[in-house]
Amino acid sequence: MNRLLIVSNRLPVSISKKNGDLRLQRSVGGLATGVGSFYKSYESLWVGWPGINVQRKHEEEKDRIVDVLRKEQCHPVFLSPYDIKHYYDGFCNNTLWPLLHYFNLSADYDPKTWQVYQRVNEKFCDAVMEVARPDDIIWVHDYHLMLLPQMLRERLPDAEIGYFHHIPFPSFEIFRNLPWGKEILSGLLGADLIGFHTYGYVRHFLSSVRRLLGYEHTFGEVRTGTRMVRTDLFPMGIDYHRFADSAGSPPVQKEIARIRHKYGKRKIILSFDRLDYTKGIPLRLEAFDALLEKKPDYQGKVSLVLVAVPSRIGVSSYQMLKKRIDELVGRINGKYGTTDWSPVRYFYNFLPFETLVAFYSAADVALVTPLRDGMNLMAKEYVATRTDGTGVLILSEMAGAAEELGEAVIVNPNDQDAVIEAIETALAMPEKEQVERNRTMQRRLMRYDIERWVGDFLTRLSDARAIRVERSEQIVTPAIRDTLVADYAAGKNRLLLLDYDGTLVPFAAKPQKAVPGDATREVLEALSRRPENEVVVISGRDRSTLDAWFGAMDIGIIAEHGVWVKERSGEWRMPEALSDEWKGEIYPLLEIYTDRTPGAFVEEKDYSLVWHYRRTEPVLGAQRAKDLKDDLLHLTSNLDVGVMEGNKVIEIKNNVV
Repeated sequence: MNRLLIVSNRLPVSISKKNGDLRLQRSVGGLATGVGSFYKSYESLWVGWPGINVQRKHEEEKDRIVDVLRKEQCHPVFLSPYDIKHYYDGFCNNTLWPLLHYFNLSADYDPKTWQVYQRVNEKFCDAVMEVARPDDIIWVHDYHLMLLPQMLRERLPDAEIGYFHHIPFPSFEIFRNLPWGKEILSGLLGADLIGFHTYGYVRHFLSSVRRLLGYEHTFGEVRTGTRMVRTDLFPMGIDYHRFADSAGSPPVQKEIARIRHKYGKRKIILSFDRLDYTKGIPLRLEAFDALLEKKPDYQGKVSLVLVAVPSRIGVSSYQMLKKRIDELVGRINGKYGTTDWSPVRYFYNFLPFETLVAFYSAADVALVTPLRDGMNLMAKEYVATRTDGTGVLILSEMAGAAEELGEAVIVNPNDQDAVIEAIETALAMPEKEQVERNRTMQRRLMRYDIERWVGDFLTRLSDARAIRVERSEQIVTPAIRDTLVADYAAGKNRLLLLDYDGTLVPFAAKPQKAVPGDATREVLEALSRRPENEVVVISGRDRSTLDAWFGAMDIGIIAEHGVWVKERSGEWRMPEALSDEWKGEIYPLLEIYTDRTPGAFVEEKDYSLVWHYRRTEPVLGAQRAKDLKDDLLHLTSNLDVGVMEGNKVIEIKNNVV
């Protein structure tokens, strides 16, 4: 396999400086934890921000960082504090993050942060260009770099480029709020393959592409003119055996024993998340509070271990969230706590890997109830550590993982009564049932682990690129153009049949605006002056329009798909006598569909009628076109006319044409 070039906002390792020395530490996060655990087994290079600010005047320090990271198969993108403030804290986390997680009312649409987002994506593009080889496989990750695929495509037209989206992609009605939605979608469509965790996210993405950009899709393939972009779902897995094997290691077993001794016979409910408003931590605490109030028997017998990993501590909304959580924890402990029992054990810090696995293994219940989550790998990690098969996972239906982990206790995180009932069910579940549920999920997670996820994506990416190359051979590439020019030069008598819309001019939302430009006219006139050339323009347009555009030229013209013909220096004639009496029966039906479909209109020609829906809402227009075609086929069954479907048009005309 060719070298894999991974591009993400953060590198799998972060650099800090202490007493002038550079220090490396593992980055946190799903991507860094997942792919970072084995990417070195590939011939690979990871491009991203190293987590340290280096002033411009300290170029020698940048060189040191590059050298240190090279040993880790990494290459840095250096970002300034200004970049971090407006790109990361600003557009990424104050605009894209809330919007894509359905918190659209919390999204901030600041043109300044959008400009910095564009510029930082260009920085990443420059960094990739510094190290890219001709045959590299480039894999871009997540919402921080949604413009990067198209930027790379413009500079590396033949590159194999994939993009994976790690967080939710919302419905069109949410995404349309983004003022720069078209630019974001166009940026993603520079990739050969765009991956998501679930089919729902794929469907929402394709809907936005269709409605905002007007690109049609078939079986997940988006056609963007000369290119085809494939979309698909790839539910991210975990390094299953790393978690399962670690659960049995002596250090983890020692930590499990310490935790169990501390909590005694009490049941442990584990809540482990990065501090974020999408995780639903306050609702989780309120549900636990309500459980203890409604069912006093649980008091003193159950402990909620709440681990919140610090995140985006410089963002005000996160500071307010932490304050809210602190208050809830204090209220619950003050309300129910005793001298020897605290209902909530609260940890606001990052847990080392072995400690995390120990908590997974010791917890009787994992309470994972995000309000929205692209996947949620913690749920999978918990299941993987349950080597004896015991333990119960309570999982939000709003997490992507819920589509794979159906044996978990699935809940709506907004339904407090349902969450309380789920906790009671989990605490009372027989051990045999726990084992049956977990073994089924474990087999599934073992089969589709992180390596399988990477392998599947890269295989599909290779396939997508192969199809793109194959289909590019069907358009006028430089090689095909050279062949055409050579054949043209060798020809003694040449017949040039030229379609109008979509060939001589691009399709336009308003057909009357698709007029031939000066360059098109000059080419046609130059071709027609050659005595060995016979030039004919073919169109479905009416003869008066074509006559106004081309009537003065020494060329042939065919109008209304053959109803009217005008030979060089000749007059318009009709090859066969036609009737237009049928139009009176058809026109009223077209008017009904036009009235019901905003943006649609009817074009009447001498011997045909055309229903246009290019300017309609894409999904509605396509559905109306299907219904209209069905009605027309029924209505015209006894008439000598045909129904033809074209590019955003339905045309009714005489069968002899």
